[in-house]
Amino acid sequence: MSLKNQLKVMVVDDMSTSRALITQALDAIGVANYAVENDGQNALKTLSTAPVHLVLSDMNMPNIDGLGLLEALRRNPATARVGFILVTGSPSPEIVQRGQKLGLNNIIKKPFSPAQMKQCIERVVGRL
Repeated sequence: MSLKNQLKVMVVDDMSTSRALITQALDAIGVANYAVENDGQNALKTLSTAPVHLVLSDMNMPNIDGLGLLEALRRNPATARVGFILVTGSPSPEIVQRGQKLGLNNIIKKPFSPAQMKQCIERVVGRL
């Protein structure tokens, strides 16, 4: 079984359009085993009981933003090693620097193509 068939992904974004664009990119590259959440708080609850291999999270969300979610995941031994890609329209140097300190695995800027998403994911999990 190939990696893309085994890979479990969670997409976290408060905007339904953005969630749809991310999941369409996953579908296009052949990653079908994904779940979606609409904010960091819900994602954290789900991930604490059902960890995944990779989280694709928006930065700006209500309750817990993307870096807040990353920080919470890294503090929990059950989710500390989950791959984490931040999806943002404006990856400021401050966001990048803070993300790196928290253990961010990669970042992708909106808008993106399926090919760019695939390349971004492969840098974290290996060849799909």
